[in-house]
Amino acid sequence: MKPLVRAISLMFLLGAAACAGASQAPDATPTPPAPIAITSPAFEPGGAIPKQYTCEGDDISPPLEWADPPAGTQSLALIMDDPDAPMRTWVHWVVYNLPPDARALADGASKANGKKFNLPQGAVQGTSSFKRADYGGPCPPAGQHHYVFHLYALDAPVEGKALDKEALLKAMEGHILAYGELVGVFSR
Repeated sequence: MKPLVRAISLMFLLGAAACAGASQAPDATPTPPAPIAITSPAFEPGGAIPKQYTCEGDDISPPLEWADPPAGTQSLALIMDDPDAPMRTWVHWVVYNLPPDARALADGASKANGKKFNLPQGAVQGTSSFKRADYGGPCPPAGQHHYVFHLYALDAPVEGKALDKEALLKAMEGHILAYGELVGVFSR
């Protein structure tokens, strides 16, 4: 019986040592992305989005500006969505592969001069919930909705054409260096 007791004791000690070592392992939690400020000269953060940028106006994208992204940024991505939409979040705009030196999008960049886009060279517009590859402005069925412009600084360009929000988020996994958001409201 003595050898069996020793074997069990040894197994217990080895198991306890392994558990102790596991608790001392480095934290595997990913580092959260750095913040990046995004603003619009057309409306204050949390303020009303002017009618011209909605379905009740010209339905053109608002001007946006952002701070310098962190070193190592290779591209930028932008998603605008409405988390207050009935049933699910409604995606109004998806843009990716904005050049890392871009610091703004002009008024009407998505639909400048009708269908001629005025985005920086290399930028790609993804597919929105409207099932089209351009900006679709706020157009809530009723009441006040919040519209969130999510800006991402990435350490690599994104592969793929006309990606929707879900596909873009998946493609960006592990590549986000910085993140910022701007919220505006619109009521009907």
